[in-house]
Amino acid sequence: MRILHTADWHFGRTLEGRSRLAEQEAFVDELALLVKDQQIDLVLLAGDVYDSVNPPAAAEQLFYDALARLSDQGQRPVYVIAGNHDHPDRLAAADPLAHKLGVTLVGLPEARVHTVDIRRTGETAVLFALPYPSESRLRELLSEGADEALLRAVYSERVRHIVAEQAKHYRADTVNLLMSHLYVLGGQETESERPIQVGGAYTVDTSALEAGAQYVALGHLHRPQFLKSETTIRYSGSPLAYSFSEAGQAKSVTVLDLKPGAAPQLEEIFLSSGRPLVEWKAKGGLAEVHRWLDEDKDANAWIDLEVHLQETMSMEQLHRLRLARDGFIHIRPVYPDLEASLQEAVSATKLPMDELFRRFYERQTGGAQPEPELIRLFLELLHTEEDDPAV
Repeated sequence: MRILHTADWHFGRTLEGRSRLAEQEAFVDELALLVKDQQIDLVLLAGDVYDSVNPPAAAEQLFYDALARLSDQGQRPVYVIAGNHDHPDRLAAADPLAHKLGVTLVGLPEARVHTVDIRRTGETAVLFALPYPSESRLRELLSEGADEALLRAVYSERVRHIVAEQAKHYRADTVNLLMSHLYVLGGQETESERPIQVGGAYTVDTSALEAGAQYVALGHLHRPQFLKSETTIRYSGSPLAYSFSEAGQAKSVTVLDLKPGAAPQLEEIFLSSGRPLVEWKAKGGLAEVHRWLDEDKDANAWIDLEVHLQETMSMEQLHRLRLARDGFIHIRPVYPDLEASLQEAVSATKLPMDELFRRFYERQTGGAQPEPELIRLFLELLHTEEDDPAV
């Protein structure tokens, strides 16, 4: 059978107030074509369907449209679990209706496995679908039949127990799968995930997931990656880049061929939908930025711009950049000479930094007073430099 693994759609998410809905719609279009062209038999969506527990109506509408298209109106089974961003009850509320289309929505952790019959191959998959298991949800799941020692055990051990119990349903003549949404030790994070581990307390060891599944489909981390394990454990990653910490990452979905008793054959299929996130460092000043704009550099990208300047940037110059390209998210002016002069002044006086800046600005501009916003921006940049251990 052919299985597609995806996760972390985060429908409803914005980028500094910019809507990503058009990009998410393009992703759904691309994914719907992909499952058809790749003859996918089963789709696994490993959590974080939405970006918040109360998603906008347009995000919910897009999700339901995606389910109908991926399931091909009931011809292809689709399984979805809640992630830490999703409201489990809200996600699962539509399960009775979705089930008529061959879609299963699992909101809360539950002690059961799903048997999935694949029409095309005549094979059967056994899937344990474990939505994001928060501390309270773990205790509820273990409250019956678990001794007090297990209830007090560390998070990873409780997850291990749950997985091992459900893995007893795996059979030699079935394709055996585990899907969950959690942070597993060794995974590489980005800034766009909402942390679910607190000082390592919610971290799961890979060994907790090694219970006989041929493939472990994970959600939560946005970078596509395998984890070191005897079992094939993989994060599919998010379909779009959701922060500049993901700049340069190639986004993808995972497609695998599986048959009972065999190791999975995997293929990473890269996605073309979604605007890339890029970082520009213009040490040549505004002239360099305008040259890049004239060259149509990164024409479809969201841009984080750092521009080095000798003189303060005017509001008019800032507006010109915004009008020239709608993709500018951040525009950060850097004043190397100004910062060096102020650092020298700091060593010779005990005046506050904002007062030193005002005096410097007056000298540079012939008596003009800096705007409060400019002072705030400069202090933020200065504190960023001080806090950066690489500086």
